[in-house]
Amino acid sequence: MLVTFSSKAWADITMFGDVAIHLLKLMGHSGTVPGALLAEDVPEALANLKTAVETEKAAQTQSEQDKDSEEKKVELDVRAYPLIELLTAAAKEHCDVMWDR
Repeated sequence: MLVTFSSKAWADITMFGDVAIHLLKLMGHSGTVPGALLAEDVPEALANLKTAVETEKAAQTQSEQDKDSEEKKVELDVRAYPLIELLTAAAKEHCDVMWDR
């Protein structure tokens, strides 16, 4: 499954469903698809996502120091970056954010 995020403030972003649902939950949303955030809820969701990404990155950095060689994965902050940009633009322009399959 693919999930596409859209807002009038930014270009559409499409990502794999499992990643999108994980990011939605980090934003404080239930993770249901389709869904939406009203413009007034976007700043809080953005703050939640940024905090969660920073927390997970700090924890991941610590666990990487404990392990010598492990297969590299795409890190959460890299996956979340496009969505953070969309949410930032939506918050700045006071626009709703929607997502669907």
